[in-house]
Amino acid sequence: MSAATTVFVARLAGTSVFDPIGDQVGRVRDVVVLLRPKGLPRAVGLVVEVPGRRRVFLPLTRVTSIDSGQVISTGLVNMRRFEQRAMETLALSELLERSVEFVDGSGTGTIEDLAIERQRTGDWLVAKLYVRRTGEHKGTLRLRRRGDAVVVDTGAVTGLAGRTGAAQGAAMLLAAYDDLKPADLADVIHDLGDTRRLEVAGALDNERLADVLEELPEDDQVAILSGLDTGRAADVLEAMQPDDAADLLHELPEAQAAQLLELMEPDEARDVRRLLAYAEDTAGGLMTTEPVVLGPETTIATALAQIRRKDLAPALASMVFVVRPPLETPTGRFLGVAHFQRLLREPPHAAVGSVLDTDVEGIAPDAPLGRVTRILATYDLLCVPVLDSEKRLLGAISVDDVLDHMLPEDWRETDDLEVEHRPEDLSPGTTPRARTEAPRG
Repeated sequence: MSAATTVFVARLAGTSVFDPIGDQVGRVRDVVVLLRPKGLPRAVGLVVEVPGRRRVFLPLTRVTSIDSGQVISTGLVNMRRFEQRAMETLALSELLERSVEFVDGSGTGTIEDLAIERQRTGDWLVAKLYVRRTGEHKGTLRLRRRGDAVVVDTGAVTGLAGRTGAAQGAAMLLAAYDDLKPADLADVIHDLGDTRRLEVAGALDNERLADVLEELPEDDQVAILSGLDTGRAADVLEAMQPDDAADLLHELPEAQAAQLLELMEPDEARDVRRLLAYAEDTAGGLMTTEPVVLGPETTIATALAQIRRKDLAPALASMVFVVRPPLETPTGRFLGVAHFQRLLREPPHAAVGSVLDTDVEGIAPDAPLGRVTRILATYDLLCVPVLDSEKRLLGAISVDDVLDHMLPEDWRETDDLEVEHRPEDLSPGTTPRARTEAPRG
């Protein structure tokens, strides 16, 4: 890289990181910056997401090139999970859309991007800001239009470090992370500070926020839902899967949960109330009330169209549940299941009732978690039906819901997986490098 290298950080989001021989290491998710009392802010490293959804710290001293939509590293990557330190600021997560004031008194603006420049010393400094003005100002012979965007030296504004209690937008951050799956965006949101987490969550639409909440630890779920106005909180609960909504309501104070249930649409609230009646570690507490349910006369073509729905979890798409009317849970008598693979092998015009597997054992709603686990494992199933004493379908339990309850409560927040290191990263007899608590960079 030349000494004059300049990089706008918003364009780095999602950029692939490669080692010297061309193997992909991961993708850039953020830039770590030190905001200093004097002098320009200093960029010290990249937050890189590597396989396994692990986020690690890559010092800029180990970056040899940033060019043409790619980052080249030396190949030495510390695989310890990134943890933000008190003196550090994440450029994408915390600086985009931050309000600043122009030192010449010409008004205020919001940061839409910032440029880091590599100095001859090898340091990377935040030298330029791309700022959109939020008010009229007098700068030359005319009034500049509201909303003009300008590139200015970092020293031309104040407030980069933020002001206590100042609200910050989140649209730019979400645009940078638009390609993330809900579980990955949940990781990003979890790592934010309390205030910023609420700002970002509040900027998501109801469907996206519902998907993200389902992937967050329970304490984050409670904090975010409690930070929304009650009307919107009820709307988000409606957008969640009923079993996930019930699990979240279990964590709220009884009065708050009752208020939100009253604000939900009656049909949505009814399903959640049914689930709340069961203990969390029973089949009834684990099940969803919205599996794919069809009558026996439904064609295989229609069944395949149902399980192709984008909003359907893969485990629930592995089979359709065939019942007598009514088709809403609790249904008429349960007849059996039609497996996805069997549906693919049969003529589209055939009825699902002709390809039923009647050997799938249903489970009672009061069955304990251990019983559910054994059935899934014994019969190699991804989901299992929950039936009442009259053989009516109440819902279905998917393997992912079982795993959620079997893993430790803090499994989303810990990273105890074995890490594979590239052979060239280690010399014989050495161990992976651990990050110390000394300042980075």
